[in-house]
Amino acid sequence: MFTGIIETLGVVQEVKKEQDNIHITIDSVLANELKIDQSVAHNGICLTVVAIAGNHYTVTAIGETIKKTNISNWKAGDIVNLERAMKLGDRLDGHIVQGHVDQVGTCVVAEETQGSWLYTFEYDSSLNNITIEKGSITVNGVSLTVVNSGATNFSVAIIPYTYEHTNFNSFVVGTKVNLEFDVIGKYVSRLYANK
Repeated sequence: MFTGIIETLGVVQEVKKEQDNIHITIDSVLANELKIDQSVAHNGICLTVVAIAGNHYTVTAIGETIKKTNISNWKAGDIVNLERAMKLGDRLDGHIVQGHVDQVGTCVVAEETQGSWLYTFEYDSSLNNITIEKGSITVNGVSLTVVNSGATNFSVAIIPYTYEHTNFNSFVVGTKVNLEFDVIGKYVSRLYANK
């Protein structure tokens, strides 16, 4: 379980394919605090730490994760948002984030708006994921509030701190991002679909 509040950034050092899996080695200041078998969200993808060496650690993504996320596009040098799992009893500053990416979206608007930034993302609505205005959405692991909601797109506003401390500052039109829709909204949507 995560909150969508990014702790730090990591740099992809190596991407290694093995059968249907991908092993990704990350350089991060968090490495010396991690343990084998610990969960860490990488651009919103919950991955398990399988090896640690100095300032580097390795995680493995399996076929299901590769299919539903943008992880197959990652390469050495890419910057990823990192968040360790929340501790029971801590404040929930973002929203409930599972680290289970629902689908990939595409940035269609990226513009500065007098001290903040506005991003619009399109997604495939046939997968029955929805957003609502003022509802929660996770983009590359960042907990955000939806400012505009359409049938196949939504917009978010980014404050300077988030822009500077996440990989939002690298987004351009066409950037593929990981989307996790609000878990409560998913349950409500499923209940209505079953009536």
